[in-house]
Amino acid sequence: MSLIQRLFGGGNSAAEVKELIANGAILIDVRSAMEFKSGHVKGSKNIPLQNIQNRLNEIQKMNKKIILCCASGNRSGQVENYLKAQGVDCINGGGWRGLNG
Repeated sequence: MSLIQRLFGGGNSAAEVKELIANGAILIDVRSAMEFKSGHVKGSKNIPLQNIQNRLNEIQKMNKKIILCCASGNRSGQVENYLKAQGVDCINGGGWRGLNG
């Protein structure tokens, strides 16, 4: 894992993330609705960063591993730290483009 990945998240490989999704994990894209509409991973759910706290109960009720993504891995890394502190099983998948395909 590179220093950048350790500092800003996104340390999980796309192959690892795709395997988790194949095994039932939920992919949440934390970019804005406008960013999400311009392109996203098929099947991902959009919950923008600023809405995460208000939708915590909904996320906790998903009761599955959560994979977070955004444009670069920075915002999804912030959300990962918050959700882990709330007891949610989640990882930072990094930038959505690296997961798409």
